[in-house]
Amino acid sequence: MAHQKLDISVHREANETIVALTGEIDLHTAPRLSAAVDAALAEDPVRVVLDMGGVTFCDSRGLGTLVILARAAARSRAVLVLANLGDFLRRLLAVSGIGEHFVIRDNASEPGPEGHDPSTPEPPR
Repeated sequence: MAHQKLDISVHREANETIVALTGEIDLHTAPRLSAAVDAALAEDPVRVVLDMGGVTFCDSRGLGTLVILARAAARSRAVLVLANLGDFLRRLLAVSGIGEHFVIRDNASEPGPEGHDPSTPEPPR
């Protein structure tokens, strides 16, 4: 069975880096996602926004990768934001119980606070 690929594009703005994803986050593609976010964090943004609007699949490895990336962002004094979540990703985060640990935006380009907004959940530690 051939697996889908994950296309990743990175756009830098003043206080955040937007990482747009299209395709599947799974065992085969999670390492590339990690590398892209690690590279973004190396530039010390306030936020790294994962634009998930094009994500068509996410398995347990993908979920685990999101948790690891949120922790890496917190260690870098940044916030990992999930944006443009489709219904299946919202359900997956809710059913798995980890959704409450992420900052979630409806739109990747909506402005965010300069630091962590106390009204949003803390990233996982």
